[in-house]
Amino acid sequence: MDNSLLVSLSHQLAAYRSMDVIANNIANASTPGYKRETAKFEEFVTYVRPSETQTGPQALSFVKDAGAVRDLGQGELNSTGATLDFAINGKGFFAVQTPAGIRYTRDGHFTLNQDGQLVTSDGYAVQGDGGAITITPDDGNVSVGADGTISSIINGAANQIAKLQVVTFPDERAMIKQGANLYSTTQTARPSTESTVAQRMLEGSNVKPVIEISHMVEVMRAYEMTATMTNSQEQLMRQAIDKLGSMPN
Repeated sequence: MDNSLLVSLSHQLAAYRSMDVIANNIANASTPGYKRETAKFEEFVTYVRPSETQTGPQALSFVKDAGAVRDLGQGELNSTGATLDFAINGKGFFAVQTPAGIRYTRDGHFTLNQDGQLVTSDGYAVQGDGGAITITPDDGNVSVGADGTISSIINGAANQIAKLQVVTFPDERAMIKQGANLYSTTQTARPSTESTVAQRMLEGSNVKPVIEISHMVEVMRAYEMTATMTNSQEQLMRQAIDKLGSMPN
């Protein structure tokens, strides 16, 4: 294949990758705690032998997929009125126990399972400082303090049930995404000191659909320009082949 077509193909694949990331952002615009992502690319340069009219190795610049960059900006906090909805205001993640081990999330939409354990919408047990958190009917109406302490009032006396485990990491961008809003990491978790927990609130996604759609239009235009260049190159090659084929032996 002609080198120019290979370069064009790398650009088209980059546009396809960008479109995939943008579409995923839009699909999760209403997912609590979701963090938008942007496709990241790098230049990959290789050298080929010169043609008859060139001297010295010739550089070809391709587009290389380098993953995605996560926007860790705070999403808007929205009131839900649900007792077991919690939002983190500031840096930090809730810790949850999954079959694959401890995972971390910003999605604080929790419920109680049949055993009275506080769980995520996927049924993963939310972790407190002492492990899984259990709330029984005898605990009455629960409330959560800004530091994540879950408590209630029983017979006029304060009853501390548990404390939500809210943690941070040295490099949050290095956390590995697991699904829409779960993350894993090998970094050592440490208690968050720069955040507060709000009850009856959920952090919304930080995706802005209008901005994502504008980015989608830009990517589509870039793809169309590259496709046009590819078609022009293919036409030139066909014309050259036709002319060579019509020449007498």
